[in-house]
Amino acid sequence: MIHQALALPRPILTRGFGSNGGGLFVDQCRTKNPRVAFCASDDQMSSSKSNKTRKVVEHVCLLKAKEGLSEEVEKDMLDYLYTTQYQMRGIVAISVGCIGDRNNENYTHALYMRFQRKEDLDQFYENPFFLKVLNEYVTPFCHRLTNVDYESEVEDDILAIFRKGEEYNYGEEFVLLITFAKNASDKNTKDAMDSFAQLTSSLPSLIVQSTQGSNFNDSSKEFTHAAVIRFRSFDAMEIFVEGREYKDMWRSQFEPFIEKAVALHFSVDPVGTDVM
Repeated sequence: MIHQALALPRPILTRGFGSNGGGLFVDQCRTKNPRVAFCASDDQMSSSKSNKTRKVVEHVCLLKAKEGLSEEVEKDMLDYLYTTQYQMRGIVAISVGCIGDRNNENYTHALYMRFQRKEDLDQFYENPFFLKVLNEYVTPFCHRLTNVDYESEVEDDILAIFRKGEEYNYGEEFVLLITFAKNASDKNTKDAMDSFAQLTSSLPSLIVQSTQGSNFNDSSKEFTHAAVIRFRSFDAMEIFVEGREYKDMWRSQFEPFIEKAVALHFSVDPVGTDVM
């Protein structure tokens, strides 16, 4: 769903699979994920995490599939995108999903990947296997691909870096892409993104991990910034986007300074729950 500067970004219902779980694409239906119980307080959970961080590189790709795409072709497209992690070095986490509802810009699918270094991302774009996947299974069936790349930091822990472990078995992958207006100052932009980071880091009972950063992809400048949040469940995401803190932050820090924003999400399930 595309939102202009005076509208609060809300996610679109989707379904997908991730690197710590996933099987392969089955359908566009989804149900709320009831598996996560909110027990520990945010203060308790925040204090248990390490202060040391590690830089990572995040890659987000939004696809606009052509109308009339068959289930078989769609399944092949998502399967091949997902399995790229096994065919090349450098990809440390991945998730991909189908956007279930129509939106103003007609995005239909989303791909998220994590790399340890920018050099790994550069090699990914030029990898023969990935280019073959694009040429044979993606671009013939899509009108357009929009890429956003940014550098961020995560906890310096192997589970956090690779998005592995029980916390990543289930959840909702939430992607937010933002275009700041040309007349927005550097301070306006920094204050907005800092407030977003502070809010997401203060809610570990709802959020497993959140990253954000400035888009450095020179060939795709439609969006200036991006954020990816792994929520613990669908309900956790709903609590966040409906919460007063998020709404107040968006209206005061973002609305006056952005041209547009795209918010979408898809569910992530563990390996073995979907039929390949």
